[in-house]
Amino acid sequence: MPATVRLRALQGTPLDDGPTRRVVESTAHALAEREGIDLTSLETSPEGIVLTLEADRIVGLGFLAELRRITNKWYEDKYRDGPLWGTPAPGTEFEFD
Repeated sequence: MPATVRLRALQGTPLDDGPTRRVVESTAHALAEREGIDLTSLETSPEGIVLTLEADRIVGLGFLAELRRITNKWYEDKYRDGPLWGTPAPGTEFEFD
């Protein structure tokens, strides 16, 4: 059963910036390839990303956590700002559809 997961910035629209959006998209594709997960859909909006994976929901959650970790690190290192996604209250940073 596919898992659809969403990662949103707590404030602002970080994916309005083309280079940032492309890095987040390419990181999602690279992570899926590295982990052997079929990424069937990827949609971005100015405030976040929605992914559909051919994987269980728990795998989707782990995938999103790793995507968040990688892209936050990249953003903080490159721009000396961040984190890209903000610092969420426990249990509020991921959504499942």
